[in-house]
Amino acid sequence: MEPQPPTIREWRGVDAKTFREEIATRYEPAVLRGVVADWPAVRRALESPAALCDYLAAHDRGATLDAIRTPPSAKGRIFYNEALSGFNFTRERATVTQILERISKYAAMANPPAVAAQSALLSGCLPGFAAENAMPLLDDSVQPRIWLGNAVVTPAHFDESGNIAAVVAGRRRFTLFPPEQISNLYIGPLDFAPTGTPISLVSFREPDLARFPRFRDALAAAQVAELAPGDALYIPKLWWHHVESLERLNVLVNYWWKGNPAAPRDAASALDCLYHCLLNFEHLAPAERAAWGAIFEHYVFNAKSDPAAHIPAARRGVLGTISAERAREIRAFLVDKLRP
Repeated sequence: MEPQPPTIREWRGVDAKTFREEIATRYEPAVLRGVVADWPAVRRALESPAALCDYLAAHDRGATLDAIRTPPSAKGRIFYNEALSGFNFTRERATVTQILERISKYAAMANPPAVAAQSALLSGCLPGFAAENAMPLLDDSVQPRIWLGNAVVTPAHFDESGNIAAVVAGRRRFTLFPPEQISNLYIGPLDFAPTGTPISLVSFREPDLARFPRFRDALAAAQVAELAPGDALYIPKLWWHHVESLERLNVLVNYWWKGNPAAPRDAASALDCLYHCLLNFEHLAPAERAAWGAIFEHYVFNAKSDPAAHIPAARRGVLGTISAERAREIRAFLVDKLRP
């Protein structure tokens, strides 16, 4: 029997100050037990699935949101088709109430289809929910999103934002990997994925270790947490996470932010840089790639030193503090350079 991955460090009684100063600064995941246990939605979920459905339906104003449905053969796993030429689910538009009705219908089946609405802004589909169920750890400007479905599996992927995921109903199992495990997770196409970012091609329930042998090394570095209603999980930016919804009705609310959690702000996607590098480095010889690797390490990735410390501040240009005006100039320069 293979050893079980270690559990993620747990915290209790966390307030905004503790989260901001002791948890978010560590760059490691954290289970936040009971942090939203006092939410009215959580209390309804603990009463019964019907009580929660009534609560959500009372907030539903009829706006439709994107929903996906996988066939029973997929066993809830959101993935590609066999040829990787498309995905194994269909898309539709439905209200929260309609999705809840389908979940209720499927609950009576031994091997049901999976249905899920993922990452829908609460302000658009359940106005009033956020005011009654406030996240105590983050600034109010971080917009909550709802994830609603039956037993669904979201393959391992990463987000470019910090993330707090709070369980309202059901149980969820999270398996997390630090960013450096990317080569052991066998990532699929960068620009064609069923989620917003690329995913692991490994089935965690039935891993094909003959095809994906390095996945054993990934599992040795994995961290696992199982969350119940009222619990939340902090996932740092760029940590890979595989998510299993384990009950017939599962509801989660999550919060993404790119800046400091106390003062979130939008930021550009670093994936843009990756695409640009792939475009420009494709035909370089190995030695030249390695040389560029040293240059990037010096200017971008070495956080322990300032590569412009020896240059007068007025002459540091892009190596200095980049103002909003300077950022616009750099973007305009790049747009001009990218024109064929």
